[in-house]
Amino acid sequence: MKPTTPITLDPTQLPDDLELLKSLVKDLLTTLQDQTEHIETLKHQLHEALRRHYGRKTEAMDPDQLNLFLRQIENELLGVKAPEVPVAEVKKAVEGHGRRKPSQTLPVERTVYPLAEEKKTCPDCGHSLNKIGEEVRALVDYVPASFVLKEQVSEKWACSDCQGNVVASELPAKPIERGMAGAGLLAQVIVGKYGDHLPLYRQSEIYERQGFEVSRSTLCDWIAQSADLLAPLVEAMKVDVLQSKVIHTDDTPVPVLDEKPEPKEGAPPGEEEADEPFKRKARLGRLWVYVGDEEHEHIVFDYTPDRKGERPRAYLLGWKGHLQADAYAGYDAMYAKAGVVEVACWAHARRKFHDAYPTAKPQGKMALAYIHQLYMVEKLAKGLSPEERKEIRQKHARPILDAFKQWLDAQVLILLPKSAMGLAVGYSLNQWDALNCYVGNGALAIDNNKAERALRCVAVGRKNWLFAGSDLGGRNAAILYSLVASCKLHKVESWAYLRDVIGRVKTHPASQIAELLPANWKPTVVSPAAQPEPVVA
Repeated sequence: MKPTTPITLDPTQLPDDLELLKSLVKDLLTTLQDQTEHIETLKHQLHEALRRHYGRKTEAMDPDQLNLFLRQIENELLGVKAPEVPVAEVKKAVEGHGRRKPSQTLPVERTVYPLAEEKKTCPDCGHSLNKIGEEVRALVDYVPASFVLKEQVSEKWACSDCQGNVVASELPAKPIERGMAGAGLLAQVIVGKYGDHLPLYRQSEIYERQGFEVSRSTLCDWIAQSADLLAPLVEAMKVDVLQSKVIHTDDTPVPVLDEKPEPKEGAPPGEEEADEPFKRKARLGRLWVYVGDEEHEHIVFDYTPDRKGERPRAYLLGWKGHLQADAYAGYDAMYAKAGVVEVACWAHARRKFHDAYPTAKPQGKMALAYIHQLYMVEKLAKGLSPEERKEIRQKHARPILDAFKQWLDAQVLILLPKSAMGLAVGYSLNQWDALNCYVGNGALAIDNNKAERALRCVAVGRKNWLFAGSDLGGRNAAILYSLVASCKLHKVESWAYLRDVIGRVKTHPASQIAELLPANWKPTVVSPAAQPEPVVA
């Protein structure tokens, strides 16, 4: 907002016309309000810039200051009984701060250091010493990862009489045709980039250090071909997620490089000089995440080249249920249709008040205290059935929401509508019905943190790999992020999963593809007798 040009008046030359004076006062008040809103906006922007550069990222408030406003809210709700814990929550035992014991799953390499022969005789009486036990000292060491060149030998047989009828033993299918990467190596490259956030050029340097030289372009090809190979799994996950009654969704920007150079000024479109380098500009694509409910628990990503509202509508075409998301206007067309219910996010509403808090501390603390009370009710309802959770919310969260609504309505009358706190209040009031939706349905969550947590891996990875090389690269990222994130959700070791599935997916029946999804996966167990014996040349 640009400040309004100030009105200057000479107090010695004021007009006598009453209507003109009223008009001047009205103009002055309007100008003053505009300038005040502009000043408040600048103060808020300055604070946000300083907080991002110097401040902490957490949204936690000082609990002592927050308690003052919690007591005020409790006084307003004197007629409401304090929430009672229906089921005692079992707290985990606090682990000590001493040295942790090594994991029992680590392979053990035992080395015995025998006592020297000259020390096996008693120095006092001269008799031989007897072994009475051992003292074991644990030492965790590290063995660098290693590459193995596997030779798969196909035997050839022929008739010795007619020198014909040559037959050969069948080799297993390769994950990538005409490629030299095995399933374990492909799994390592995928987990390295989309699980451990290592860009491909860093992986190339690491592998070279370990004795295997491979270019970044080759690794990029392996990523693309692996995504094509695993795409049917993600499509099956999408079909399952769309059977959910509740879906959490969110999106995040991904810089994408333009695939074609821009033509020179004055040059015909499509004609560029091949011998001159050009700068590839980045544009913003989008990665969307869709998280299914407890009965269809998958995390599925989708890439789109822009953020048009038609993108999520196309993905959720024909779906009906409760959609929990932020206040992005692109979802409005879905909410207008029968069958899709909007569920807003209290974490987003809270963030608005938290960001506006420095410019309006009394109102900010009061709003945060109300929202804190709502989350305290959710803590009591954790682990209960949807019916029990709904009952708790109706009994304890509903009065808090009613009191909060009255408080918000009162703030509208005293806050500047375009100030940071005024915008935060307006956001909550505009979303009020959607913010209250969770109270009447125990299967809904109070916020959209499921989707935000799922997108965290993209936010961390983006700081390392910086951009996607093309729209196709964004699509590959969506496929592989879906599998890695779903493995984490179901506590499945992602490298073991991908190594097993990459080797099986080509020959697995399409009608039984659900068996290979992270939620249902069981590793293939190969008996020791079936293992090929190593041949040393």
